[in-house]
Amino acid sequence: LLNPNRNPSQSREDIEQQLRENLGVAKILWLRTDGIAGDDTDGHIDRLARFANATTIVAAVCEDRDDENFEPLRANWEQLQAMTDQAGRPFEVVPLTMPRALYYDDARLPACYCNFLIVNGGVIVPVFGDDAADERACRTLAKCFPDREIVPLYATDLVWGLGAYHCLSQQQPVHDSAVGS
Repeated sequence: LLNPNRNPSQSREDIEQQLRENLGVAKILWLRTDGIAGDDTDGHIDRLARFANATTIVAAVCEDRDDENFEPLRANWEQLQAMTDQAGRPFEVVPLTMPRALYYDDARLPACYCNFLIVNGGVIVPVFGDDAADERACRTLAKCFPDREIVPLYATDLVWGLGAYHCLSQQQPVHDSAVGS
């Protein structure tokens, strides 16, 4: 939202005010990043970090110091560690290790497990044929979502199009008939 090519006539304060008014939020958290290598979205959050619940954030991390994602994801991790909820309580930040780098015609693809999709009773997890990393990501997400089935689904073909399951979806909240309309 803050990249100049997205909302060039709006300041951060303008955008925050609109988010408060339209979403009813009291506190807005920002990561200072341009995203991961291969990302064409200027840093969409579903490539970097996701809430697992109100107190837990799952964050992409890169363990390979030589990978171009190592430093930006390390910086994101540090920012997330310093963030608090609207009551000033720190979040639990859970590392979600990146898969090995994927390329198409020498272009880096934005393969990332944070692009999981929460669905009724489950979590669809993009996997990329990196068996050890894929299994590790599924175990991590299973701990974060203990009441949901973890469904690994091959996504390499999707990231050729620069997205995965969360990018492809438009979430719909469950309708609670006990809540008035």
